[in-house]
Amino acid sequence: MNQRVALVTGGTGGIGEAICKRFIDDGYKVVAAYNNKEKAEAWQAVQRQAGLDINIVYCPVTDFDACGVAIKWVEDHVGPIDILVNNAGITKDGAFKKMTAERWDAVIDTNLNSVFNMTRQVFEGMMERGFGRIINISSINGQMGQFGQCNYSAAKAGMHGFTKSLARETARKGVTVNTLSPGYVATPMVMAIAEEVRQQIEQGIPMGRLSTAEEIAHGVSFLASELSSYTTGSELSINGGLFMH
Repeated sequence: MNQRVALVTGGTGGIGEAICKRFIDDGYKVVAAYNNKEKAEAWQAVQRQAGLDINIVYCPVTDFDACGVAIKWVEDHVGPIDILVNNAGITKDGAFKKMTAERWDAVIDTNLNSVFNMTRQVFEGMMERGFGRIINISSINGQMGQFGQCNYSAAKAGMHGFTKSLARETARKGVTVNTLSPGYVATPMVMAIAEEVRQQIEQGIPMGRLSTAEEIAHGVSFLASELSSYTTGSELSINGGLFMH
């Protein structure tokens, strides 16, 4: 069997990095999609110093045509994409009465429209080859909502609606489509929050702690594996019991 190729959008961020590293451990060829060239090249150099051979590709996920260019580069230089992780995302929080159209559009474009922009251009090839794994990284706030995040929560909830519908179209072709919804994860961004605020967050989690990025990557690893072939249209919640449904 040929070595599987995995493409991870937002691959150089906290959760994205953990996913890329786990995929290397799983024996895949890995490509991290980025939007900031200087940051991505520095990140790739650090990974190579650690002995991890991770390709990078410029991919502004809000631009359908640019996504197509990035995907073609991966296919030409690395191989056909077997696993797509839609992980890219941003936040532009604010109470709805102060929410501007620009903030709304930016979050919907990056967090939700990007899922279409990437998936539309890889899923047919996956079905033709009889294997594919599409994994959409959503959020606990897409499940339970969050004050000041109407844009983010709407986008993340929309990702799972997309998952369920596409899963029905691809189920008989060996292509699974699933969502993974993390809770609070100890990424550099979260760890930069004031300690007293972080402690309040942790106290509200039944397990009493944040998730590690590696725990999220473990869930993604399962959804990408051969043995997840009977799992499709599902939402895997990794949140320490903060939201149960």
